[in-house]
Amino acid sequence: MVIVNMHEARAQLSKLVERARRGEEIVIARAGQPVARLVPLRPARPPRPLGLYRGQIEVAPDFDTLPEQLLGAFEGSED
Repeated sequence: MVIVNMHEARAQLSKLVERARRGEEIVIARAGQPVARLVPLRPARPPRPLGLYRGQIEVAPDFDTLPEQLLGAFEGSED
């Protein structure tokens, strides 16, 4: 971990970003107190393709059916 002051961070931002990209953690301090951390971004996960689990998951036929009493509790009527 490297600690740099605000002035140095402004002057050397490109170099600090490159160091962070390579995996180094950079802490930026103001008046000797850490205020920010520069770290590399994690790679984004690729989106899952539609239909990936088709045929592997089964929904019960009565999935949407709730007993009236329970449905009433959700809707605020306790009849």
